[in-house]
Amino acid sequence: MSSPSNPSVLETVTGAPVKHFSIFLHNKVGALLEVVKFLEKNGVIVLAFSIVDSAESSIARMIVSDPTLVSKLLHDHDIAFSQTSVLVVELAEGAADLARVLSCLLMAEVNLLFSYPLLVRPRGKALLVLHVDDNECAAAVLQGDGYQILTQGDLSR
Repeated sequence: MSSPSNPSVLETVTGAPVKHFSIFLHNKVGALLEVVKFLEKNGVIVLAFSIVDSAESSIARMIVSDPTLVSKLLHDHDIAFSQTSVLVVELAEGAADLARVLSCLLMAEVNLLFSYPLLVRPRGKALLVLHVDDNECAAAVLQGDGYQILTQGDLSR
């Protein structure tokens, strides 16, 4: 691992952080489709999603092309949601990078809360969403190990 005097460790992610939405849905057939169509109708593209299901409700985790608009739309239509910043790491070697990314987080003692892949590849490489307990530390460690951390601007182009 790089030493603290290595400039790559001291780099910070410049640009708006990637916003992740957790949208609370009734557990019924077609609920996710309704949300996706609603977003598309308003010019928003779903760039990544994951579903967490329970007996009575579901949580659709999403990254979208326009988080500011989505926040307004969900609020205006009384759709229950929460929003947080996540890291999006570019995997130059695809799935072969997973163990190395996880090792970086472990070495830094950063807890991974959840993760899922993106549907888009703006630079032609696999992308992984990481929701961690310390974005700043995780970003510094991953960048120090040569990984690119993407911003919302990288995804919303």
